[in-house]
This record gives sequence, C-alpha cells and structure tokens, in this order.
Amino acid sequence: MFDDRSPIYRQIADQIKDDVLRGVLGADAQVMSTNQYAAYYRINPATAAKAFQQLVDEGVIYKRRGVGMFVHAGAREQIRRDRRERFFTDVLEPMAAEARALGIPVADVVARLQQLIPGDNR
Repeated sequence: MFDDRSPIYRQIADQIKDDVLRGVLGADAQVMSTNQYAAYYRINPATAAKAFQQLVDEGVIYKRRGVGMFVHAGAREQIRRDRRERFFTDVLEPMAAEARALGIPVADVVARLQQLIPGDNR
C-alpha cells in the first residue's frame, strides 16, 4: 500500500483525501480512529495520528471529543479546489513553458487535449 515516494503520514492523508474526493467518505462520515488505522495497516499509531492532525489542520476532518473523527461538510469541494490549483501550477504551467520552447501552437495543444478529454469541448 505504501511506497517510498513520500512520508507514510502524507500517503495516509492523501488516501483519505482521495476517498473524500471520490465520494467514498461523504460529509460527516466517520473516519477510522488512529489506532484502528494503525492496526489495520500495521503502522505506528503516531504516524497515523500525524496524518489525521494534518487533515484536521487542513480542515478536511474534525474531531468530536470522545466519538471520533469525521469528514467536514465542505471537504470535497475544498480538496477539488486545492487540487485544481495544484494542477495548473504543477502540470499546466510547465507544459505551457515546454510547448512554448518547442514552438507548439496553442491550437495544437488544445486540439490534443480535446482528443484526450472527449466530450468536454467547451
């Protein structure tokens, strides 16, 4: 499940965000406890707790004292908004710079994107 590309706590946080984004975890859905998560994935409970704290800090989940952790109502849209911004910064801007350096016309880039994303030709 985990790989070496980033710290395990970040991979845990990303997995939970992916579940929220895909609708696996909906608004106000309860998330496994840090101890349950640690036992299930055989990781240190402190690692799971660090991931959960990151999600709390980002406003993705919230804690109900004595009950558990739950998904914030607006978490899905927040994650979508954050990832869209990251997409433009991390993917589109470098792609545009490379296209410019190679002399690829914008129309060619748009045409290729329309081939890759059929049905979304707004």
